[in-house]
Amino acid sequence: MGQKTVRFSDLSGQLIMHDDALARIVVHEHPELGDVPVEIEALTEEAETIEDAALRVAVIDLYLPDDIEPRRIVMEADAFDKLATQSSMAELLTAARPVRRSTKASAGGGSRGDRLDYTTLEHAGKPHKGKITDTEKQLVHDYLDEINERLAGQGLRTISLSEPEHVERYGLHELARERNVELEFDLVDDADLEDDIQAKVA
Repeated sequence: MGQKTVRFSDLSGQLIMHDDALARIVVHEHPELGDVPVEIEALTEEAETIEDAALRVAVIDLYLPDDIEPRRIVMEADAFDKLATQSSMAELLTAARPVRRSTKASAGGGSRGDRLDYTTLEHAGKPHKGKITDTEKQLVHDYLDEINERLAGQGLRTISLSEPEHVERYGLHELARERNVELEFDLVDDADLEDDIQAKVA
């Protein structure tokens, strides 16, 4: 004689008569949840009401100046959209720069622990004793002014194109030449202007 497993909805206690009426619900985050996700079972109809009640949310990592780790914020998308007053949030997000993520595993194969990831725009350019990777060099080259503004705001040394050690460390030779050429061009223009003024006065 065979046996039949009887299942009940964890939400309502109702009997689940057929497998096609069973829905699995995995809870990842909840104020009452512990450290790991949990799974509950419910009737399909009950699961569908959850989907119908779903909110449009924005999940945001907030980086404040004094924070070591970002703060994960979940808020209603409509409330987040209202923060964009110069243009629509859709336009802002479309034009925004994608976050650069490192795909390389740590050299030791273990956990990075509290080590900073210098191959991200949030930490590139910060003083550190480790090797400067090609990714960090590229970030510093592409976003030097933005990185220097962040470093200055954090009270750290900025990266100077007139400092040979910085130019060598981050591979900024080409950028240093470009900026120096622009500077020299401006100085030449100013000198020519001053000579013209003096000539007219004479």
